[in-house]
Amino acid sequence: MKFLLLYKKKTEEKKYEDKLLLKPKDFKPSLRAVKIDGIFNPAAIRLPNREIMLYVRVAERPIRKGKRGCPIIVEKDKYRFEKKTNYEILGQKENVIYLRDGICRLLNLSHFRKVILHKNGFEIKRINQRPVFTGLPSDGNLGVEDPRIVKIGKRYLMTYVSVSTDSGVSTSLAISEDLKSWHRQGIIFREQNKDVVLFPEKINGEYVALHRPEGFFSFNKPSIWISYSKDLIYWGRDRCIVHPRDNGWDNVRIGAGPPPIKTKKGWLVIYHGVGKEYGRRIYRVGSFLLDKKNPHKVIARTPKKKAFIEPVQPYEKKGYLGNVVFPTGAVLDLNGKDLLIYSGGADSIISVKKIPINDFLEHMEYY
Repeated sequence: MKFLLLYKKKTEEKKYEDKLLLKPKDFKPSLRAVKIDGIFNPAAIRLPNREIMLYVRVAERPIRKGKRGCPIIVEKDKYRFEKKTNYEILGQKENVIYLRDGICRLLNLSHFRKVILHKNGFEIKRINQRPVFTGLPSDGNLGVEDPRIVKIGKRYLMTYVSVSTDSGVSTSLAISEDLKSWHRQGIIFREQNKDVVLFPEKINGEYVALHRPEGFFSFNKPSIWISYSKDLIYWGRDRCIVHPRDNGWDNVRIGAGPPPIKTKKGWLVIYHGVGKEYGRRIYRVGSFLLDKKNPHKVIARTPKKKAFIEPVQPYEKKGYLGNVVFPTGAVLDLNGKDLLIYSGGADSIISVKKIPINDFLEHMEYY
């Protein structure tokens, strides 16, 4: 399938490969009496054998006739969660229900499953039907979400959102040498901070991360920040580098997508931007370019009037949350020229798009 981008180059519309890769029905519920709401927002990395591994976010909710409640993880050594029930529901807004005795923060609970793709990035080889990474009572007892993975040296580093009753919505880090056993390092960016991506190499002897603290909306819309670290745990020299733009396609909030990609012109960062139009929110995709040696310096960005990608496919426009394209994984194609972009669609499915790196670079305004 082909999809259209929102700009023209030499008066011709650009067309690229686009495939609906994974759907909820491809996965089995992890427990009895639960249903899958959606599978989306995967981490992606190429393995030593050149196959591609996805860590897929699977969102599930308990289902019991006549009852509604809030799932929460209750055991450390066995993946099991229970739900609080028999509350009087006062109202519901999006994914939050309000109860007389408190707030049901999430209707569903997410974990990660492994999917192995052919080296071309478009064909599924196998799907692990069991959770491979879950929340724990002490780390994400309300679930883990939206992983990103990079490899630095011999270690794989995974950032993920850990949601809990104790620390709210924070970002945690796990480290692995084999993509099987993960050593949890705990919270590295505290509440409320999401969309944390690590650069895939040290810069000037330091680890570098992009992140999105939310803060007080009255002062600043959720923007992309940069921070530095010597040890991956303690981060500092924080600086806000990219903001939402008034009257732009990304006028509400923005957040980093896949980890940055090193190109001949600089660090390419693909990001999602939320825009509000006619009372509805739309998640689109753009990019910006950072200086190789000084990554806090922005040297180019997608125009405010022309997003690079927007939800146009039926599976991006309708689902658990409609009008959403949310890229979280990017892998270099074996031809060395294209990127394989793995995105969540409508918080329900996962798609893959094959796009030349140069097209991202050419669709930006340089400062």
